[in-house]
Amino acid sequence: MVSYKPLWRLLVEREMSKGDLRKLAGIAPNTMTKMRKNEEVSMTVLNKICAVLNVNYGDIVEYIPAENTEGEVQE
Repeated sequence: MVSYKPLWRLLVEREMSKGDLRKLAGIAPNTMTKMRKNEEVSMTVLNKICAVLNVNYGDIVEYIPAENTEGEVQE
């Protein structure tokens, strides 16, 4: 599972709205919706965000291992 919490925190720190980021990076509204739902997006989108914010991937996204119903981590 992927989480964009680092990105949302970064936007707050920089006093930038999600809409501002979307416009500056040229990201489609439906892509931002996917990100709000912590769904995967393309590397192209992540590249655009990193370029606009001048950051690395690790600054905007984190990997969270999924657990199955028995509490075991799935890869």
